[in-house]
Amino acid sequence: DEFISSPPRKTVRFGGTLTDILLKYEKGETTDFELLKHQLSDPDIKDAQIINWLHEFRVSVAYLTKDFEQLVSILLKLPWLRRSQDVVEEYLGFLGNLVSAQTVYLRPCLRMIVSQFVPPRITVREDDVDISDSDDDEENLSENFNTCHRALQTVARYVPSTPQFLMSILVENFPFINKSERTLECYVHNLLRITVYLPSLRLEILELIIERLLKLDVSTPQQDIEDAEEAANNEEKTTEEGLFDMEEDEETKRNKVASSGSERMAHPLAERLDILMTILFAYIKDVCHVDGKLDIGKTKDLYRDLVFVFDKLILPTHASCHVQYFMFYICSFKLGLAEAFLDHLWKKLHDPNNPSVIRQTAVSYIGSFLARAKFIPVVTVKACLDLLVNWMHKYIDNQDTGSNAYCDVALHGPFYSTCQAVFYTLVFRHKQLLEGNLRKGLSYLQSLNFERIVMCQLNPLKICIPSVVNLFAAITRKYQLVFCYTIIERNNRQFIPVVRSGTGGDLVQTCTNPLDSFFPFDPYMLKRSKKTIEPFYQFWEELSAEDLENLKKPIKRGSSEDEDDDFLKGETPQNDGMVGIAPHSYESNTRSPVSPTGSPLDCFVQYPH
Repeated sequence: DEFISSPPRKTVRFGGTLTDILLKYEKGETTDFELLKHQLSDPDIKDAQIINWLHEFRVSVAYLTKDFEQLVSILLKLPWLRRSQDVVEEYLGFLGNLVSAQTVYLRPCLRMIVSQFVPPRITVREDDVDISDSDDDEENLSENFNTCHRALQTVARYVPSTPQFLMSILVENFPFINKSERTLECYVHNLLRITVYLPSLRLEILELIIERLLKLDVSTPQQDIEDAEEAANNEEKTTEEGLFDMEEDEETKRNKVASSGSERMAHPLAERLDILMTILFAYIKDVCHVDGKLDIGKTKDLYRDLVFVFDKLILPTHASCHVQYFMFYICSFKLGLAEAFLDHLWKKLHDPNNPSVIRQTAVSYIGSFLARAKFIPVVTVKACLDLLVNWMHKYIDNQDTGSNAYCDVALHGPFYSTCQAVFYTLVFRHKQLLEGNLRKGLSYLQSLNFERIVMCQLNPLKICIPSVVNLFAAITRKYQLVFCYTIIERNNRQFIPVVRSGTGGDLVQTCTNPLDSFFPFDPYMLKRSKKTIEPFYQFWEELSAEDLENLKKPIKRGSSEDEDDDFLKGETPQNDGMVGIAPHSYESNTRSPVSPTGSPLDCFVQYPH
């Protein structure tokens, strides 16, 4: 009776405590030790058994030296996450005891936790052949991730040096870009969660994520995305035409309607990038807002981290299409941030010690940002134009009479890029600059002295992208600021194709973009994440025939104030309808008659001379 009523002891089935087994193993008696490893490795092990073992391991961690590395490895492979809550709690207690007593196991513990940041893979076999290998979208995945973060916080609490060991493991475990969207989504989401309770790692984690996003971005040029979307649309139309006469049930019709409005990107890498950019934007918003209100302190801290990553990764990368929009988005929260970003870019341009390519890219960002960001007011645009134009005039003062006073991209790259940024900004913002008081606006534009810039020996109209040059010429002619067409015609006559020799014979090339320039904030093409950007973004509106005609009509001098107002009422749309230009490159503008990104074709307006 006494035996039956007494509770069972927490011992192993084959006799002795865990401590006894470990001590026997050290003396060379391995039978019980092998039985213990076998039981812990058994996939059918019961929760109660795991709890009993973990309880004994917690009080015996002092014995788990490096000699027992194999045993600890088996413990770290236990499927503890998919067990009862009692098992989870006991396992978390074991992890805390283990890393505090035996720091040699810190890295293996961290690797085990980080490996759980992606959904487990489910392999379906048929006749010894793997027929399916996909993510397991189990219902309690979110709960498992929460538990993993509890485990990581437990380890970090016991071992303060955890962050310096964790970062290299996060880098090692980052999934390849060709892994499934779900795998990448979960991993990036979990990395960003770590920054909340380990803030010392935030900068490094942001750098890691943005570096991987950048690899995705440069692997998916805009033209590839456009081609994939066009092919998908054509395929969808063909399918619809083929099914037109066939009988369809209501469910099939509903599915077709749903698929036609799908937010999925046709290009597989663009789809991955879209999902990850959506997560990054959501993270930026959550960090910067507390209870729906902007927290200035937190926003400034995050801005500093993002600017650091921008300088290190984005600025030296040519022709990325989407990742740089994280700066566009955070700057939309407060004008002070946008002005700080512009000032930061201006300093990059202004410092002659920076490499020429960095200075040119920086000013390309200035021009594109001023043109595209709706949240930047006219007063800020004017302040930036003043800075840039004054710098251009000083550059001309220093160069226009010296031995280098000739048209050469290699010598004067930053100057030409600055000219292009100013021309581009004027094309986008000229109506706002003239809004309200035409005479005052014209006086301001005249004070910029574009005539001297256009007429100088460095000849910027010859180097800048033709689509920007032609619209700038049309606008400046309309407002009688400068007449560019004589210079444009002369440049066209002097234009000599470049002959390059190769293995296949001579190749004649006409270099239409000698600056190799791009506009960083060209239209955003990723379907999901663009919803975050669109409210703050100024789209290009195609010029109508009437607009082109209006550009040919110069404004008469001496107009009365009333006539000014009538002109403004008739011709100046609101900011949302402002005419602008956004050629992502001259080549892409000449590729197709209609640009799906909303950028214009080259606008050549013929004028009598």
